[in-house]
Amino acid sequence: MKKPARRDGTPDRNNKKQRPTRSETGGRTRSETGGRSDRAEAGHRSGRPDAAKGKPGRPDPAAKNKRGKPKSAKPQRAQAQAPKISNAKPARHQYADADRPVGPPQGDGMRLQKVLAQAGVASRRAAEELISQGRVEVDGRIVIEQGLRIDPENAVVRVDGVRVVVQKDLVHLALNKPRGWQSTMSDDLGRPCVGDIVSERVAAGQRLFHVGRLDADTEGLLLLTNDGDLAHRLMHPSFEVSKTYLATVSGALERGVGKKLKEGVELEDGPAKVDTFTLLDINEGKSLVRVTLHEGRKHIVRRLFDAVGHPVIRLVRTDIGAVALGDQRPGTLRVLGRGEVGGLYGAVGL
Repeated sequence: MKKPARRDGTPDRNNKKQRPTRSETGGRTRSETGGRSDRAEAGHRSGRPDAAKGKPGRPDPAAKNKRGKPKSAKPQRAQAQAPKISNAKPARHQYADADRPVGPPQGDGMRLQKVLAQAGVASRRAAEELISQGRVEVDGRIVIEQGLRIDPENAVVRVDGVRVVVQKDLVHLALNKPRGWQSTMSDDLGRPCVGDIVSERVAAGQRLFHVGRLDADTEGLLLLTNDGDLAHRLMHPSFEVSKTYLATVSGALERGVGKKLKEGVELEDGPAKVDTFTLLDINEGKSLVRVTLHEGRKHIVRRLFDAVGHPVIRLVRTDIGAVALGDQRPGTLRVLGRGEVGGLYGAVGL
């Protein structure tokens, strides 16, 4: 009697105890006979080891389908090829550092050279040269690198120590106020006022206000702006911004008048004095003098000359700090230059 087959269809020569055959078990089931595979049994009977193994792609030449034709091989799934390993050197910027900024500097604000160009300091190329020469200062720090971005609304920029106004919406105007005009933006009595001169600008959306006042009989330089910080400091007496006047007074001034005015004169609201005094001309019982003072009290020049016995006939303010009236005609406006605005900022510590 032949020994029973193993799973691959070969006799199990190592098993000393022979398993009972199907005829001996009386046709019992697989579970009853110890779980022997039907496939192994079929392979044992047919003598086809591959069928017992169940290996795909190796059909038995003798195997036929239901129609009596030889069975064809089952299509096999194509196996993916393993990726080839390349020893080529990666590109220079293939693995860029994530922390390193790539491209132009990013961030809010505007490039410094563009800000300087828009402020009228110089062209962009010339502004770059100013930066490289260390002549530009931002918020108290000298800047020499190109491409720095700043916030024009808050940054303090200086060139050669002079502040540059970089905010587009700031307006600084010089007005030669005519005699007889009121230093107000509107007048309830219908009298001519400063607001009439700048009415077109106000209608266009500019919010302007005058820095200080000149009484109706005094003519000359009056500043108009929407720069609140600058205006506040210019009007505050603690900053002592100098103002220059040309005064035509009655009578021929004696030599001691100038000395007395510089030493100080007692007025009803306290002592007052001038910083400089210059006698320019005496003609037909009138004297033309130029005085400079930093006082801002009402009618201070007229009251000083009244105190020394020489009432003022005509009074013209010609200078406020670094701003001069020059040959500007009465009733006209002009935009202050960069140096003038920078001089005002410097005078009040901005």
